[in-house]
Amino acid sequence: MGENLIDLPFFLKNGFYKKTCKACGKVFWTLNPEQEYCGDQPCVDYQFINNPVKTNLKDISSVRKVFVDFFKEEGHSFVKRYPVVARWRDDVYLVGASIYDFQPWVTEGIVDPPANPLVISQPSIRLTDIDNVGRTGRHLTGFEMMAHHAFNIRRTNIYWANKTVELAFNLFTNVYKIPPEELSFKFDWWSGGGNAGEDYEVLVRGLEIATLVFMHYRTVNGKLVEMENRIVDTGYGLERIYWLLTGALTIYDSTFNPIISWLTKKINKKPPPTHLLYSLALKMGKLDYKEPEKTFRIKSEIASKYGISVRDMDTLLAPYESIYVIADHTRSIVWIIGDGIVPSNIGAGYLVRMLIRRAIRHILRLKLDLSLVEVIDRQIETWKNDFPEYLDIKDEILDVVSHEEKKYADVLRRGKRVVRSLITKIKKEGKSIIPEDTIITLYESHGLTPEI
Repeated sequence: MGENLIDLPFFLKNGFYKKTCKACGKVFWTLNPEQEYCGDQPCVDYQFINNPVKTNLKDISSVRKVFVDFFKEEGHSFVKRYPVVARWRDDVYLVGASIYDFQPWVTEGIVDPPANPLVISQPSIRLTDIDNVGRTGRHLTGFEMMAHHAFNIRRTNIYWANKTVELAFNLFTNVYKIPPEELSFKFDWWSGGGNAGEDYEVLVRGLEIATLVFMHYRTVNGKLVEMENRIVDTGYGLERIYWLLTGALTIYDSTFNPIISWLTKKINKKPPPTHLLYSLALKMGKLDYKEPEKTFRIKSEIASKYGISVRDMDTLLAPYESIYVIADHTRSIVWIIGDGIVPSNIGAGYLVRMLIRRAIRHILRLKLDLSLVEVIDRQIETWKNDFPEYLDIKDEILDVVSHEEKKYADVLRRGKRVVRSLITKIKKEGKSIIPEDTIITLYESHGLTPEI
């Protein structure tokens, strides 16, 4: 760990100031001499909500296209996306980042990369924060990781940290028209998939829009071992960049606008007050339902500002959170089933079944006269120019979803009878609460969650 990846020549030659964040204590680089905070969450609030970076890019597809075009002009070869189902790996079921495409065979130098350097836009699935989806304004189960990779293997030298940062800076300022003084490069550490390395998180107006990783370690029994190979592993969030460029209240409103507009009309409910949504949106980067006390405190501050309780605020927000979940989950379902996975009780099949059932539960919660198949159909049509391969097999995808939807309806019908019988029994015993072990049995034997 002797290599100095903090004081890069690019920063030193271009007038950047090296700072230490007053909140988190991390080192960051900026062109703004007055900046005191790194620009990451939770150190600052979002500053781009209703305050987008001005651009002439008209849609999310354009954001992807100019990214790929920029790196092609910079000597990178375009590589088509890999399936979201990681069949070439035995340690994960789904692709969670573009580097998953190349671990471990390419990163270890066993197999040559498909191109070097390369540019890709890789659909990815992450379910670790699934309980935050729809509620924090920023979490997704499925997203596109745009990336450029350089594989410095077998003593070849494509490019390393300095060039990586320079490329990112030029992309954001020249292509996406972000004012240079608004970019922050926060120095940090990344690990995943058995590899690790220093990184820079690229931040604008409180939003992380890219991570630039300099992978030159592998993790062995919890210890870092220096690799001979040095891999440039970058990740630029397509949806996050588009969110920044639109200034929408949530990442769902920018990414899934056609689907959300369609679903919103169907629920026929008055939306929450705009000022409440705006106040909440500014703080959404700090919300994390894995930290319930902190999240409740933030929401309490917002609710009290408008003279309502957190419960009343949650009631106002609940229908729209369900719409966001449906919009997010259904695209991920298309990706997973479209790439060859059938719902089941094991592996990736279990994961897509979970997504399907969660989406159905939110449809039921909204009392929508709508099937999951109809939403999936609309998703495929909405994204047909970006993913024509799914349009080609639309009937097959819809058949799988329809079968799963009917199967879950049968589960719910049987489950209701079981629960009614159970409640009658508990009441006869003079009890008013279903025991925890019984709830576990209901889930394991009948697929019934406590919510149902």
